[in-house]
Amino acid sequence: MALLNTAAYETVKVRFQDEICFLQLNRPDADNAINRRLVEECTSVVRHCEEHAKVLVLEGLPEVFCWGADFRELGSQESGGHEKSHAEALYDLWLSLALGSFVSIAHVRGKVNAGGLGFVAACDIVVCEDKSVFSLSELLFGLMPACVLPFLIRKVGPAKANYITLTTQPFTARQAVDWQLVDASEENSGNLLRKHILRLRYLPKSGVTRYKKYLRNLDDILLPSREKAVEANREVFSDQENLQKIARYVNTGKFPWEGE
Repeated sequence: MALLNTAAYETVKVRFQDEICFLQLNRPDADNAINRRLVEECTSVVRHCEEHAKVLVLEGLPEVFCWGADFRELGSQESGGHEKSHAEALYDLWLSLALGSFVSIAHVRGKVNAGGLGFVAACDIVVCEDKSVFSLSELLFGLMPACVLPFLIRKVGPAKANYITLTTQPFTARQAVDWQLVDASEENSGNLLRKHILRLRYLPKSGVTRYKKYLRNLDDILLPSREKAVEANREVFSDQENLQKIARYVNTGKFPWEGE
């Protein structure tokens, strides 16, 4: 297997066991929030896996899998004008998790919110610990989960995706299993993950590649939705009122419905 130089990575940790790649989101000071650097580094690892791995395990931290977009980056001058390209890169990363030539497994512990659900919904298989909590909070800020929705709809169906989006309420691991966002949940999710890997490691890379290529040809939502999702993302993140709500939250910790 060709070696992957991970020394320069700042937001992820990567290790390999034969043809199995473990990719850990690792921004502990930011609740694993999604910034441009994280997307770039995840994309680099995923591209390597296209050729050199048959299973990719995506993990977060013990208390948080991923808390969604990095509002501090979105509210900075540095991020201005880059929202569309960032959305494209993130959507394409999720496409690779969903349709790339490997089996993608999301191993979820702790809390997951907003764009974190995009990572989860993009993966072929999702396992989690029983105390995991999921949420989709964008509408509280006047935003919408534009890039998340095609992947979420593919997992749970339009009606349930609509319900999750509109209510913005956290939901439990048991609900996530019942709604088919998660495939299996146990108190010891690490043991659950090992059980899946023990079986998946027998799959030949050639067979996985051929199957995922066929799955890509069958896709009728993720690829056709890309342009619409990116454009909707650009629209909500160019709205000055939305940006003011984000900036206020970053600076004061107050949600949009809270008074001055």
